[in-house]
Amino acid sequence: MNIFSEAARLEEQNRPFALAQIVDSRGSTPRHSAQMLILDDGSILGTIGGGMVERRVIDEALEAINEKAARMFHGRMVRNGNDAVGSDCGGAMSVYISVHGLRPRLVLIGAGHVNRAVAQSAALLGFEISVADIYPESLNPAFFPPLTQLLHADTFSAAVEKLAIRPDNFVLIATNNKDREALDRLIALPGAWLGLLASQRKVQVFLRQLRENGVAEEKIARLHAPVGYNIGAETPNEIAISVLAEILQVKNKAPGGLMMSTEIPSRPLRVAIRGAGDIATGVALRLWHAGFKVIMLEVEKPTVIRRTVAFAQAVFDGEMTVEGVKAKRVSTVQEALRLADNGAIPVLVDPLCESLQELQPGCVVDAILAKENLGTHRELAPAVIALGPGFNAGQDCHAVIETNRGHWLGKVIYEGRSQENTGVPGNIMGHTSRRVIRSPGAGVMCSRVQLGDIVSEGEVIATVGDVEILAPLSGMVRGLLNDGLVVDTGFKISDIDPRGEKADYTSVSDKARAIGGGVLEALMTLMNQNVKKNKTLLTMA
Repeated sequence: MNIFSEAARLEEQNRPFALAQIVDSRGSTPRHSAQMLILDDGSILGTIGGGMVERRVIDEALEAINEKAARMFHGRMVRNGNDAVGSDCGGAMSVYISVHGLRPRLVLIGAGHVNRAVAQSAALLGFEISVADIYPESLNPAFFPPLTQLLHADTFSAAVEKLAIRPDNFVLIATNNKDREALDRLIALPGAWLGLLASQRKVQVFLRQLRENGVAEEKIARLHAPVGYNIGAETPNEIAISVLAEILQVKNKAPGGLMMSTEIPSRPLRVAIRGAGDIATGVALRLWHAGFKVIMLEVEKPTVIRRTVAFAQAVFDGEMTVEGVKAKRVSTVQEALRLADNGAIPVLVDPLCESLQELQPGCVVDAILAKENLGTHRELAPAVIALGPGFNAGQDCHAVIETNRGHWLGKVIYEGRSQENTGVPGNIMGHTSRRVIRSPGAGVMCSRVQLGDIVSEGEVIATVGDVEILAPLSGMVRGLLNDGLVVDTGFKISDIDPRGEKADYTSVSDKARAIGGGVLEALMTLMNQNVKKNKTLLTMA
């Protein structure tokens, strides 16, 4: 069999092999000009003369195939000294070993319009392409480049089994409605890259379900989703370019980003928020939806009453979901970073901000709302933003956000202070201070109702110690302190919304959204200022 025709056949099959060619010989050698083909199983076609030198070239070729890189072999037909091969011919030989049949394999789960476009573009980039689907009509060869492996199966689970995914494969999931089935099988398999074409919302749901099913974080961390570069892609061909750009970045171990000098951050900025109450949660949601990585720092026993809209509840329950976004209590900085990288919001018990040195956030937001500064200063991060009274913008932080209801709610202040706290809760149907219930004395809080319950004026809603706490008006229980917490006299323990059933206790308030918008505005402004100065902020991702 002709070596070169066999090489062409193996190349077409993408079967790894090496081609060894004598490029120099001196003195007594078995051959002076020859080629030999070496397969990945050690079998050969042709010869460069046999003997010990050929055995050494075969070994070198197998190493070259494994490393996926060509090499030059120098051998001397002597028993001792440099490059000795252990024979007595006395000559010397140089052999160039080239490696072939190593096109990267791209596995496409689903044969819809996007994966067809991906296949067409990937073929031009030298990928070996395999496509699987449960609909035979979607696997029409006319839709795909020549030599594409097309695989039909009754289920995507069966398809994954037949595809025999290897550790060096790149896999993209893009089915009509069976993404989760395919993901469940693929998340446990080793691979060079695993991507999912899906919306941010769908990805968050899948990540939550994977964790609920006990999938390890290190496996979840392998998933690239939503997949692709943000280039405004809409058509299948545009999406294909976006996806393949990410695959090439991983394949080539490149940093990504524009080749030209850019002042735009290439990675999401990391933001640490002090506090995780209802207002802090509104801020976190605003930043999370804007693409920032949010990490929240709380006390061991947070005293929030609007628990259904406060990520602080994760401290008690382990995890908390607000408006579809999941937060989870973590115990280490490493766990917090992994969780944030995977699209969730970690809540770390760290009232003294000791984790900031390791977290290295680009921004710190003080959302404790203690009406005084509890240790926040401008050196905590390149951008420090504080909410409400107790802070002086330009001195102990870079910006202050107005928290008083009214015309200036959410206003960003870059020099000076916000308005003083009025001490008067927001007006709902004519009720202000009356709707907020405070403890009449010190003791342990014990509730008699649940959040969302409709209560009547005078009804017992909780006890503090032996004292019964009565509802001051009829309405919905919108806020209620966690049971078992010790409270002092005057401590806020509950909130009754007089709108009753029309009230919404499951979504963040208009006040929290307005303040969150102010934080987002301040952060973007400070980022632009830092870009112009020294780009420090952009490195903290």
